[in-house]
Amino acid sequence: MRIDVVTIFPELFPGPLGVGVLGRARERGLVDLAVWDLRAYTADRHRSVDDAPYGGGAGMVMKVEPFVRAMEAVRAVHPATHPVVLLPSPQGAVFTQARARAYASAPHLVLLCGRYEGVDDRVAPLAGAEEVSIGDYVLTGGELAAMVIIEAVVRLRPGVVGDDASVAGDSFSAGLLDFPQYTRPVEFRGLAVPDVLLSGHHEAIRRWRRREALRRTLDRRPDLIDESALDDEARELLAELRRAAAEHRRA
Repeated sequence: MRIDVVTIFPELFPGPLGVGVLGRARERGLVDLAVWDLRAYTADRHRSVDDAPYGGGAGMVMKVEPFVRAMEAVRAVHPATHPVVLLPSPQGAVFTQARARAYASAPHLVLLCGRYEGVDDRVAPLAGAEEVSIGDYVLTGGELAAMVIIEAVVRLRPGVVGDDASVAGDSFSAGLLDFPQYTRPVEFRGLAVPDVLLSGHHEAIRRWRRREALRRTLDRRPDLIDESALDDEARELLAELRRAAAEHRRA
């Protein structure tokens, strides 16, 4: 997978992307990361990438020309690819595990990092970019958001994570949060590992994990539960959890 990042702070990269699973993926040639300095695509001697907004207002807006020129340079180096171009922005569609999975199937990803009060609204259509948001909050720039997107996407690529089953069972992958996880010791400061996980009974463990994933999702993110997508066992477990919660409220 080829990933290009356009930014005014190229020194921020690879940063967290250079260590751990992603760092090893780059070393093994599974991911090729290139960083482009947006200031190299300015046309004035001050290498200006921003200007005052039309209509007035506080702050500065990043200019359209450098982004478009940078995008043209990226396409010139890789004329045969049709990259997915992303512009991290609070105004974008929410970045989800489903989106990460879709982007992971692309051979080429480009991320355009904005700063200041935002980016000229002509950048997205002229660069062929889709705006995407990592959450309902504001950062000072798109670089950290770009790193989050890159990590979420790259770890879904074949061979990047050693155990593909661990990726398949991630939170959100099945539409639910993950079940609780435990390791040694069996008991620590009065908190013990649930007995079922020590039982060696694989079917009981599987059912417990599914129930706990449903319980955690129901408690913390009920908006994620799509009952039409659940199978009979999950609907049965969900009904049990709701009955137990109702009884607890009445007690």
